[in-house]
Amino acid sequence: MRMPCSQSSPKRRHPTRPVKPGQIEQREFDYRQGTASIIAALDVHTGQVLVEDIVRNDSATFIRFLRMLDQSIDPKLTIHLVLDNGSSHVSKATRAWLAAHPRFAVHHTPKHASWLNQVEIFFSILACRLLRRGEFTSRQGLIDQIREFTLAYDDEARPFRWTYDGTPLKAA
Repeated sequence: MRMPCSQSSPKRRHPTRPVKPGQIEQREFDYRQGTASIIAALDVHTGQVLVEDIVRNDSATFIRFLRMLDQSIDPKLTIHLVLDNGSSHVSKATRAWLAAHPRFAVHHTPKHASWLNQVEIFFSILACRLLRRGEFTSRQGLIDQIREFTLAYDDEARPFRWTYDGTPLKAA
C-alpha cells in the first residue's frame, strides 16, 4: 500500500486550515515529500498485523518479507498467503521461492477483487484513522506514526468476522 506523506510544514504551499463554524477544513492537496510503501501480514486468528516499510515493491523485497514470516512463525504451522496478482507476488523469483517452501499455501484473489484479502480491511482502517487527516513532516515521520498506530491497533485487535457466503453479488 502506498501512502502520501502529507505535510503542514514549509513543504506544503499552504497550511491546513481547521474547521470553523460554517466552513469545512481546507487542506492543500499539494505535498512534496513523496510517498511511503508498506507491506503487511494479518494473522486471521488474532486480527494482529505485522507491518514493514519498504523502499521498493519488487520480488526481492517480497521474498525478504516471506523469509521474515518463515523465521518468526512456528515451523509446524502452514502459512496461508492471500495475495493479489501484483508483479512481486507472481514473479518467477517469487514462484520459485514459494515452490521451495511448501509450508506456504498461496491463494490469489481474482483480478479486481483484492477486497477478498482481509489485510485490505486493515489498510482501510489505517487510512481512515491515521492517514486521511494525518499531518506528517517527513517520510520517516509517516512510517513512525504507522508503526505506532499498528502497535496500538494490535493491542486491541480482534479477528475480522467474515460473512460473505459465496452467493454471487447482485447489482442494486
